[in-house]
Amino acid sequence: MRKWIVRFVSLYLFNLVVLWLIGLLLASVSVGWAAFWAAIVLTAATLWIKPFITRWFRGMAARSAHQRTKIGEKLTQYVLVLLVAAIVWVLVVVLTSVRVDGWFWGWVLPPIALLIAWAIYDAIDDRVEAHAGRVYDSASAKLGRTPKAGETTDASGTPRSTTPGADASARHEAKDGLTDEQRRMLDELG
Repeated sequence: MRKWIVRFVSLYLFNLVVLWLIGLLLASVSVGWAAFWAAIVLTAATLWIKPFITRWFRGMAARSAHQRTKIGEKLTQYVLVLLVAAIVWVLVVVLTSVRVDGWFWGWVLPPIALLIAWAIYDAIDDRVEAHAGRVYDSASAKLGRTPKAGETTDASGTPRSTTPGADASARHEAKDGLTDEQRRMLDELG
């Protein structure tokens, strides 16, 4: 539960800034105070709907992958990612009071801005979530909540068992050849 709260809040704050910047830089997009609700919709869509749509589109594209060249396959992947960003943007506009004017400045450019924002967040998400985890742990400690018996938290705030067998399994897991980002992606899948 802690992991999802930390991830949601950190991504929410990032999306809030992104939406305000989109509204500030693009005169055809009016965000204003709707950014607070729109950031919730954007965060939920990014965490739960985006992975589903991405898997669905990739599955459809994989059926015809053998017919495309390498360049065609890369182009298809880029178009799919842009299409996912466009769907997420449409959900944000439809489900909130964000107003857009003009098809290019209001419907084409904001999904591209979302792609850039997602790339930036992907580069910094581990640090942001680790900091948010520390803030969450600090707030929990002030409220009197502590980790379960036999658990401590590491630097990112992830619970860690203090039993001897768990230490051995943690060392083995660290030698599996996966980076923290790859491990996190596998956790998200399933």
